[in-house]
This record gives sequence, structure tokens and C-alpha cells, in this order.
Amino acid sequence: MEQREWMRAIEQTWVVRFPKQHLATFGSTNISYYVVTEPIYVESETAASEGVVRTGKIVAERPAVITPTYAMNLQGFSSDAFEYLREMARRYGPNSPGILYRYRNESEKTDIVSGAPSEIAARISDDLDRRQENLAVVMVGVDELWDVSLLKFIYEFTSSSAVQNVRELDSRGLLDPQPQLGGAPRAAVPQIERLFQEVERGGNPDDLKSELDRWGLFNYYEDRFLSLFRRGRRR
Repeated sequence: MEQREWMRAIEQTWVVRFPKQHLATFGSTNISYYVVTEPIYVESETAASEGVVRTGKIVAERPAVITPTYAMNLQGFSSDAFEYLREMARRYGPNSPGILYRYRNESEKTDIVSGAPSEIAARISDDLDRRQENLAVVMVGVDELWDVSLLKFIYEFTSSSAVQNVRELDSRGLLDPQPQLGGAPRAAVPQIERLFQEVERGGNPDDLKSELDRWGLFNYYEDRFLSLFRRGRRR
């Protein structure tokens, strides 16, 4: 997709109704979405007497605490993103905490509805308000690029939730650096402990090793990690 195409979707998308709640800090969040677009086959504004309504759910997993060092060991970042992460590590330290959000799109159905897209979106929004659906978003987007429109909302919603999520994590001490673990945040420990337990029950030790390496903590857990294999040989 050329840049001007997705830029057009960004510029022509607006959110009619935002969810009434932020993303949950300590659990997953299910957000119902309604993306209303003008059908791609409409050639003029005067012919826009119907709209396309795509519905589904965005599932946001529990936010995970990460650091610049951790993120540099994840796949899927561009070279520019890695340079940004390196700069953040230099500026704030390799274990300065941030938050990683993971989303899953579960599309449900597509309907053709009478009325202009803005009118349809307003009707849906009013209905959601009457039903007090707090975790639902309504937006008007671009038909052939409707998923880009959805991503615009995800970015904005994530940004608006991040401050509260960080505040709640910090209030529980989950961002506190752990000197015994080289300054990694306390939130790293539960995930590592969970993976140790999974390996003890027969899970894949490679997942545990990868997580330790992402945090740069293998040296701190090396003896315990190797003991898993010594115990396995004794059985």
C-alpha cells in the first residue's frame, strides 16, 4: 500500500463515539467496534444513501511491562524503531519501563444499512448510549481501508489509556527496579516464574530461555534454569 493511500484513510477517519472506559491494567479488555463507511461502489456524494457497517471485537490483552532492552529482542521492529529503542536505552537506562499492548481483531459481520455514513454512525452511537455499552467504539472510515481506520482508533485509545495504566502499575510497585536482578522491573518476575512452572510441568524450556534473554536475566537465573535439566535426568 502506498503511503498516500493509508494517509487518506487516517485523514478521513473520525471517531464518533469513544469507549467510556480505559484499557484494563490487570486484565484483558474486549471492545466492540462499529466501522461505518461509504460503499466503494458509490461514485458521488448524492448517491450515498446507504453505508457499510462492519462490526467485531478488539481484544486487548493485559498490558505487559517492557524495557528498551527487552523490546530490542522482539521481532517485527524496523531499523528506525530499533534506533529509537537504543536512544531510549541511552537516555533513560536499559531498564526504563514502558508498556506493550497486544491486540486481536475478531471480525463478526458486515451489513448494508440505509442512510449516509455519518447518520448511521450517530444512530448506532445513540443506541449504545441508551444501552450503556461502555466498551464500544463507533467510527466513520474509508471502505477499502477500513482496517487502517480501526488501527487509527487503536493507536489513539492506547495512548489515552497508557498514563492510567502506568500509574496503576506503579502504585503496586510493579515498575520498581529490582537490584538483585540488575535493575529489571518487578513486573518481569511473575512472567518468569510462570514460565519456570510451565517447564516443570513439561513445557518448552526454549520459551523460558527466550524470556530470560529478552530481559537480559539469564545469568541471574542460570543455576535454576540448568537445575531443571538435572532434575529431568534423575527421573
